[in-house]
Parts: sequence; structure tokens; C-alpha cells
Amino acid sequence: MIRMLGLLLVSVLALAGCETAAPQLGPDGKPLPKIYRIKPGDESRVTYSMLDSVNALRRAAGVPELTLDPLLTAAAATHSRDMSVQNRPWHFGSDGSSPVTRVQRTGYQGEMLGENISETYETEIETLSAWMELADTRAVILDPAARDVGFAWFQEPGGKLWWTMITGG
Repeated sequence: MIRMLGLLLVSVLALAGCETAAPQLGPDGKPLPKIYRIKPGDESRVTYSMLDSVNALRRAAGVPELTLDPLLTAAAATHSRDMSVQNRPWHFGSDGSSPVTRVQRTGYQGEMLGENISETYETEIETLSAWMELADTRAVILDPAARDVGFAWFQEPGGKLWWTMITGG
């Protein structure tokens, strides 16, 4: 009898170890996002992960690859931080500037062609995937006239990411 109780206790403990925690749900009943934390020193990895992924999509679509441009990247970084300050994802700066104005301020000599933005907790690849699902943001990524790209983000202390991609040609 003691052996049977011991075996039963071991079985219950083993099964308890198999239990997985249910994801935390938000007020809308959907799982809360997991925070993607970009650590210091990850900047190049994140940037080139996005650039390589964009160029793979462009190759598959038969359009020229993009070159990372530091001036477009500066305009993207400025806007990512500014969206955080405004606490809203939109294409206008807190000073009323448009994407074209922000790009001109950097001294970029080409034409600003498009801008994609996002407010999320997702990775750069998940963000790119979301952009590819919508016709207007996909068109920015696959624009055959584009030759240059700037890409940047701003991460708040709580983990929220503000992504900006700007294309030019």
C-alpha cells in the first residue's frame, strides 16, 4: 500500500512538472506581446538583418537591391524617437515636418520615395512581415525606383519599439 501511494505521489509530481503556463491575456482576450529587447551592441545585427531581408524580398520580386544610406538612416532615427515623444505612429514630426522635409534636412541628394513606420513590441523581421502584408507598405519596400534605404528604431524603457524605414532614389 505504501508503495502504491509512493508511486501515485511520484506520478502526480511528474505530471505537475509537465504543466505549461498559459499566456497572459490582455483586456481584448489576446495574448500580451513579448518584449523584444534590443541590447547595446545589437544595432548592426538588427540593421543588417532588416537590410538583408528587404533585399531578399526585392531580389525575389526582380527589383534592384537597396543600399543602406546614412542620411536616410539619420532621418529615420530622428522620426522613430519623435514618434515615441508624440506617443503615436504617424508620418508627421512634432514640429509639423513631413517625411520629405526630414530627409531634406539631412542633406540627402536623392528623392525621398516612401516611409514605413510601426509601433510594436515585435522584432525587425516580424515588423517587415507586417509591412509586407499591406499593399501600401509593401509598395514602399518593393518600389523599383528605390535605390537607397534608411532604417532605424527607438526603444522605450518599457520595451515598445518605434520603427522607421525610408526609401530614396
